[in-house]
Amino acid sequence: MRFGCCGSMISPSADPIGMEVIETTAQLGFDYIELPLSPLAALPAPDFTNLVRRLERAGIRCEACNNFFPPSIRLTGGQARLPVAVAYAEKALERAARLGASILVFGSSGAKNVPEGFPMDTAWHQLVELLQALGPVAKRNGITIAIEPLNRQESNIVNRAAEGLKLVREVRDPSVQLMMDFYHLTVEKEDPEIILDAGAAVRHVHFAEANGRIFPRKPEDAYVRFFSRLKEIRYQARCSIEAHTRDYRTDATRALRLLKGITAEGQTPWN
Repeated sequence: MRFGCCGSMISPSADPIGMEVIETTAQLGFDYIELPLSPLAALPAPDFTNLVRRLERAGIRCEACNNFFPPSIRLTGGQARLPVAVAYAEKALERAARLGASILVFGSSGAKNVPEGFPMDTAWHQLVELLQALGPVAKRNGITIAIEPLNRQESNIVNRAAEGLKLVREVRDPSVQLMMDFYHLTVEKEDPEIILDAGAAVRHVHFAEANGRIFPRKPEDAYVRFFSRLKEIRYQARCSIEAHTRDYRTDATRALRLLKGITAEGQTPWN
């Protein structure tokens, strides 16, 4: 399994993209960095080019992007406009591909949250239609869109992994799949057995300690169970730590060592 870190969570107010931790992330031994697409898509062309070059100099790739849509682009409700969303996505995915990303996380609660009073079934169908339109765009750019279920404190639609899997199956496009987020799964009190139901649909993973959404600090049975289910479906792709910290270098070093230990065959008993 490859391990990365979501740069946008490290110092969100001062550095919402995570550019200032690119070099540190590489130095700490992470395999890649995950950066937020929405602010990247808004960067002036020269600034984006400089970011690409900075990643190259650091020797680390942005293999995944999160934060797909900005809240200003409505995806559900009466103000949703599919052509506007697709036009944004076409340009944004071109930038993601230029970064070398092959995974694009679709959580985007601000954009997809359903307005009060709007029918939930209609909003659901809006998301299905959107993702069906985005599948071919993703394929052209060599990217898989991974649906991220978000807990009910953050979003009012697609909260559980089972719902995310249902959405994947309704969209029926190989470029639209599912991600598993340990934090959201735990907050929603959802059984990790859903990983076995999802199987090959799982294309990306996020991880954080559920209490405080911080970097994991010590072994927990719940961690072992989560990763053991991933092992059962032969998941060997990426796991990004998406967590808060006040000491990135210390917390990230410890967390990376911990997760590598949990997932290393022969070092930790799988339950």
